[in-house]
Amino acid sequence: MKTFQVVIIGSGPGGYVAAIRAGMLGLRTALVERDPFLGGTCLHRGCIPTKALLHTAYVYDEFKHAGDLGLQVDAVGIDFPKVHKRKSDIVAKLANGIQFLMKKRKIEVFTGTGSVVDRTTVRIKSDTGEETIGAEHIIVATGSVPASLPHISPDHKTILDSDSILTMEEMPKTLAVIGAGAVGVEFASIFNSFGAKVTVIELLPRIVPIEDDEVSKTLERAFKKKGIALHTASEVKSIETGRAGATLTVESGGKKTQVEAEKVLLSIGRKPVTEKIGLEAVGVERDGRGYVAINEFMQTAIPTIYAIGDIVRTPWLAHVASAEGILAIDHLAGKNAHPIDYSKIPNCTYCSPEVASVGLTEAKAKEAGYDVKVGKFPFSVIGKAMIVGDTEGFVKIVSDARYDEVLGVHIIGPKATELIAEATLGLKMEAMVEDIAKTVHAHPTLSEAMMEAAHSVYGEAIHI
Repeated sequence: MKTFQVVIIGSGPGGYVAAIRAGMLGLRTALVERDPFLGGTCLHRGCIPTKALLHTAYVYDEFKHAGDLGLQVDAVGIDFPKVHKRKSDIVAKLANGIQFLMKKRKIEVFTGTGSVVDRTTVRIKSDTGEETIGAEHIIVATGSVPASLPHISPDHKTILDSDSILTMEEMPKTLAVIGAGAVGVEFASIFNSFGAKVTVIELLPRIVPIEDDEVSKTLERAFKKKGIALHTASEVKSIETGRAGATLTVESGGKKTQVEAEKVLLSIGRKPVTEKIGLEAVGVERDGRGYVAINEFMQTAIPTIYAIGDIVRTPWLAHVASAEGILAIDHLAGKNAHPIDYSKIPNCTYCSPEVASVGLTEAKAKEAGYDVKVGKFPFSVIGKAMIVGDTEGFVKIVSDARYDEVLGVHIIGPKATELIAEATLGLKMEAMVEDIAKTVHAHPTLSEAMMEAAHSVYGEAIHI
């Protein structure tokens, strides 16, 4: 039996990053993956393919308004098979890159379904048989799969989930999206730009409900301007499918209406993959929803077994899983490991307009007892936003009036998911609003909106 210092089950952004970090530290490392490719959901069925589609949708929108830029563009259309091929080519290139990094760091890769036999043994089942390998430490990074409702499950023909919609070969004329979190609004943006009539149905009172209330309202207005129909505080009671598509019965305020759609996307969240991988047998605790209990260093109740990514109760974000993978390796290797501060993790939603945030919303800051002071600055008066033709949205800074500390930053607008990095560093460094306001930002750039929002906290914004 082969033995390793670290065996990692799952090769998503948590697992493969942990493997690379372990290789850097000179640890004998094995990576077990059930799929024939590395990268997990994020690379193959999530972050990367969806953002590739979103970029195509963005460029398509740009071409539709090319006349505003003085360009003459005729016969703009979508070649859906080519759109999918570009997406798949990007995914394949990145997957090959991960394979290269495994070889570079001398990581031994096993293809098969991994499970924990005991505290120091992992079993790998594949089409060709079964084998066991020894492990001084085990990191479980098995990820998550799309969740379904008790009364509605995907059939992957008419009712799709975030996996199966990526394999759809033809553009639907109409699409109903159930759930208005990050996944739901991203797909709503994609297919609206591609020309589908999109309806979004959300159980909660507003879309992107974890974001600041003003951001949600602005995104709702933007979606309605684009022709996306929104049903908030609404529940899908049933779906009937037929040759023409689906009929959704939607209840809101005690009244029922029907929504017709050729395809339905079920995007109500994800659930951890922790069943039937041996965790209970070795004493690793799971809660009622399947999440693994851990300490601040990602250790389970069994000190030699760690858990990271979507199987623990931390944000469902690829960059969080990667950070957790590095933390777990550093801890088991005896490095100076520091627990992750989850209050300073950026959230990014790549819909149009983009949404990004870090830290406390205005409402959460008030709930926490802060004397809140807010600054907000619109992109509509930022020169670079006018140049790129994308002026919707704003930057909002939530601060503590007593100490001037930045508590949260919320952005909706052009390149919001890129601009949030400055705010994330600011929160990490416990920056004051004054630090941002007095940092000279290049002109003309979109980042000037961050500086102006900081000035706005004091009522001193220059360009408004």
